[in-house]
Amino acid sequence: MNWRVKVERRVSYPRFFPTVVLLFSLLGGFVLIGLLFLISHVNPLFALWKIFSGSFGSLYGITETITKAIPLILIGSGLALVFRAKFWNIGAEGQLLIGAIFAGYVALNLGPKLPFYVIVPLMFVAGFIGGALWALPTVILKLRLNVNEVISTLMLNYIAAELLNFLITGPWKGKTQMGFPYTDDFPHSAVLSVVPGTRIHLVTLCLALLFAFALFIMVYYTRFGYELRVTGDNPDAARYAGIDFMKVTLIMMIISGGVAGIAGVGEVAGIHHHLSYPSSISSGYGYTAIIVAWLAKLNPLLTILSGLFFAGIVVGGDAIQVSLGLPAATVQIFNGILLFSLIMGDYFLNHRVKLVVREAP
Repeated sequence: MNWRVKVERRVSYPRFFPTVVLLFSLLGGFVLIGLLFLISHVNPLFALWKIFSGSFGSLYGITETITKAIPLILIGSGLALVFRAKFWNIGAEGQLLIGAIFAGYVALNLGPKLPFYVIVPLMFVAGFIGGALWALPTVILKLRLNVNEVISTLMLNYIAAELLNFLITGPWKGKTQMGFPYTDDFPHSAVLSVVPGTRIHLVTLCLALLFAFALFIMVYYTRFGYELRVTGDNPDAARYAGIDFMKVTLIMMIISGGVAGIAGVGEVAGIHHHLSYPSSISSGYGYTAIIVAWLAKLNPLLTILSGLFFAGIVVGGDAIQVSLGLPAATVQIFNGILLFSLIMGDYFLNHRVKLVVREAP
């Protein structure tokens, strides 16, 4: 008698099964993270408690978590849109930076001449356009030359970062910054107001919640959302139904890149008030938002919860660097482990493993 492992695709599963798989994926991820802490000679339970108490256990921690959740919700909702259609946009980090550059140009050149109620909308429009434009080359390369979008979007991230470095150390270097590689500070009219005593910029927070809700409606209750979902689930059926794949791809990438650009506007106008190094403007939000979208099961509305969850990990990760003396890369390792666990969970949601008994001849 021989035993053979067989992997087959699931035909159907109960309604509660995706939730169970998600919970076990997160549990498996935290078990692996606990092993990482054990290797570092740190009590896993104490470390996890320090992470979540640092982000949700005080008023300061909660406000910082909300602040860092804003770009994650914005970018995550846009990525949920394109991932739903099986288009892998890994370039949100670069789209965020280009959105910040476009907004910075508007703030520095038009801010001194225009009032707050004019310059702020212009900055957000410019940021959306910048992020969308940075996403378009990927679409052209994919549709015309069949270039893998993972490679093209990822490479554009590095180009955007180096473009920003060039600007802040060259033509846009501030004359009032005492030689530091920053632009001049934005005029007061181009600075977003925040909740007193916090860094929460309300305008961008409202936009993040609005986009999450609007994209949810778009995906599940509009014709375009239907075309997008069919394109992702079965491209051959989409072509047979006459769905314009080029139109769907262009629209969803414009939206995804645009909302990432808006996240960049919020960071420079709401927190930094000038352009600076890429790592200062974005703490890897474009990459972390990939996991935010997956944890939300590609539902734009649920990115509000998953964005808060991962923002808490980012804030708590900063706390354990100080209290436990762990390296700064710990948070990136966390995110990588959780992404791996979620992807594995998604695989076993659609596949099952069987042991097949085969009688010996």
